[in-house]
Amino acid sequence: MKRKILGLTCLGLLGCGRGPEAGSEGVEEDPFSAKRQQLVDTRLAAGRDRIRDSRVLDAMRRVPRHELVPADLRKHAYEDRPLPIGHGQTISQPYVVAFMTEKLEPRPRDRVLEIGTGSGYQAAVLAELVAEVYSIEIVEPLAERAAADLARLGYDNIHLRAGDGYRGWPEAAPFDAIIVTCAPEAVPDPLVDQLREGGRMVIPVGASGNQQLVLMHKVGGVLEKRSVLPVRFVPMTGEARRAAE
Repeated sequence: MKRKILGLTCLGLLGCGRGPEAGSEGVEEDPFSAKRQQLVDTRLAAGRDRIRDSRVLDAMRRVPRHELVPADLRKHAYEDRPLPIGHGQTISQPYVVAFMTEKLEPRPRDRVLEIGTGSGYQAAVLAELVAEVYSIEIVEPLAERAAADLARLGYDNIHLRAGDGYRGWPEAAPFDAIIVTCAPEAVPDPLVDQLREGGRMVIPVGASGNQQLVLMHKVGGVLEKRSVLPVRFVPMTGEARRAAE
């Protein structure tokens, strides 16, 4: 699978891929495949709170989470819990990634904006399901690491930028869907403006200790909002923090 790096700086972009292939350059045979299948089958696809979208479950079966966590934590990659990735940030719990993805209702032709790349795990899951993912990470070393990892795994439909995601990615807008993986105290207006009519947004909102995952649909230029799950995400920093002061 072709890999092309366009360069990554604070205003740079990375063209990443549509999924790893075992045995391809930079990707080893997957020793964690059985654990990943077990996680999906016994946690994500089971119980009253199970994920029902088969496309989302298939994407979770394909994306190698162990390739996107620090090497010393790989043995914990398929436990259903968040893990630290440095710089005070975490890779989200697999169930939460699957839940947010399902609520976003990803479609094959969608262009999706993600705020908060982190490890690149959520972006990789989305890249399995949609046409293009635009992802922004405010912590530059994390953006650089995610860019390298996603390129190594062969993802070429992810565009990655290091910078403040509060104002979104206006030159690539409008987006069919927007997903936010850090919590502002209020939904940033620029993200609302960049959501296409009929589009969907999934975003954690609220101060630390009192956050709700909110599902939004843009109908007639107005957002219909519904809280779907209490959550704990790292706060959105940068301009979002200044706006809340």
